[in-house]
Amino acid sequence: MKKLVVSALALALSSGLAMAEDKTVRLGTEGAYAPYNFINDAGEVDGFEREVGDELCARAELTCEWVTNEWDSIIPNLVSGNYDVIIAGMSITAERDEVIDFTQNYTQPDPSAYLATSADADISGGVVAAQSNTIQAAFIAESGNTLVEFATPEETIAAVRNGEADAVLADKAFLTPIAAEDGDLVMLDQEELIGGGVGLGLRESDTELKAKLDAAIESMKADGSLNALLEKWEIGPGF
Repeated sequence: MKKLVVSALALALSSGLAMAEDKTVRLGTEGAYAPYNFINDAGEVDGFEREVGDELCARAELTCEWVTNEWDSIIPNLVSGNYDVIIAGMSITAERDEVIDFTQNYTQPDPSAYLATSADADISGGVVAAQSNTIQAAFIAESGNTLVEFATPEETIAAVRNGEADAVLADKAFLTPIAAEDGDLVMLDQEELIGGGVGLGLRESDTELKAKLDAAIESMKADGSLNALLEKWEIGPGF
C-alpha cells in the first residue's frame, strides 16, 4: 500500500501544473451509475452529478468540460493528469484519501442495499456481487461473505439475474429504479450504512481548486439548492 501511495503522489507532483496551464477544468465521471451519472440518449453525461458539477463550476467561475472514464482506472487517471476532478459517486474513505484528496461531501452517506431474485436470498452464506473497487466490495470482503466482483454496475445486476450471485450490494439509489422496473428482482429489507458520503476527488497538489469547489459546495448547501437536487434525483437524505 505504501508503494502505491508513493507512486501516486509522484505522479500527482508531475501533473500538478496541469490545471494552471489549462484554464479548463476537466471533470471525470463514469457515466454508468444512474442516478448519479449516466449517458443519456443524446450521448451526453447526465444525472445528479452532471447538474451538481455544472452548478459548482458556475459558482466557482470555472470553465469545465466532462470526461468519461472506466471506474477501475478512475483514480490512476486523475493522478496522471487525464482530468482534474473525479465526480463519480465516489465515497470518501481513508484508503482513497491516502492517494488523492477530497472536497467536503455533497451527499450524506447513502444506504447500501441488496437486490436479489427472492426475498429470502441468502446474503450471509451465499454469493454477493459488487462492483470492483467500491465500498460495497470492501464491506462484503471484510464481512467474510463470498464476494464476486465485476467491472461495471450492469454486470453485477446480470450476475444476479443469471444465477452467478445470490444478491448484489450497491447504493440504494442505484438499485431502487432497477427493482421497480424488473418484476423478477426484489430489494431485501437489510441495508448497510457504509462510507462517509460522496465527495469530489482531486490531486493532492490542487489545493486552490479544492478551496474553490469546497466554497461552491458550501454555498449550495446554504441556499438549499443541493438539497433540491438530492430530492429531484431521489438520493439519500439532505443536509
